[in-house]
Amino acid sequence: MTEELHEDKLKELELTAVKTRELIIETLLEAGSGHSAGPLGMADIFTAFYFHILNHDPKNPNWEDRDRLILSNGHICPVRYVSMALSGYFPVEELKTLRKINSRLQGHPHRTSLPGLETTSGPLGEGLSQAIGIALAGQLDNKKFQVYCLTSDGEHEEGNTWEAAMFAGKNKINNLTQIIDRNNIQIDGFTENVMPLEPLKAKYEAFNWEVLEVDGNNIRAFVDAVRQARAVYEKPTVIIAHTIPGKGVDFMEKDFHWHGKPPNRQEAKKALDELRTLQGKIRSEHQ
Repeated sequence: MTEELHEDKLKELELTAVKTRELIIETLLEAGSGHSAGPLGMADIFTAFYFHILNHDPKNPNWEDRDRLILSNGHICPVRYVSMALSGYFPVEELKTLRKINSRLQGHPHRTSLPGLETTSGPLGEGLSQAIGIALAGQLDNKKFQVYCLTSDGEHEEGNTWEAAMFAGKNKINNLTQIIDRNNIQIDGFTENVMPLEPLKAKYEAFNWEVLEVDGNNIRAFVDAVRQARAVYEKPTVIIAHTIPGKGVDFMEKDFHWHGKPPNRQEAKKALDELRTLQGKIRSEHQ
């Protein structure tokens, strides 16, 4: 990540994030099942990763020195699939096969089905341990790649997440950056009602992590946070990214009922109309 984030590039990324949200809606409508709120909320972060931050090559997905992006909360995979398609890992048209029989795009990512996936994910709470193992292997082999692990706030109710956090802190896994999608919802309601996580920052600091907090729907702020994370050498870093679930679609925003359901045809049309209006607004703001 050497390129400076100038205004033209920021505009390009913001427009790509809106396009990503449009394709998420279209893909979920075609599938007839899947998760809406999380993928929409994480579109800015995935856009930042695939189009600015990651050192990767879609034409050579197994490149040994690539950065690794681990998705622990696999149910938000529509946003990853869309980002991968737009960046050239597979044709955009294949998004229409989401969750269909024999598709490479299953409801939770399957590592051997699709080039560019680092792990198979589904059971929550496992991704951080997997990311730590990959990062530790990179250290032992004197590799320079970075490992980024995306987790949900809800899966921090899993005990093995905290076992992994303790291990990473003890062993100073400094080539690892965890990003927590702090959207405050899970399938049964708001996290602070189901199982309170706060004070989340203080907990990670107690486990000897560097902790950054950022608006996860602000691409420039998120990119700056990742830059800060890469400047930390003595410990692992976690970025608590505050996102709005359902971001960009007014009737979905901050509504936990959209955690695990797709839009119907009428709802998808309304969402797409709103996103296309947002696209025009971004274009005019940057003129």
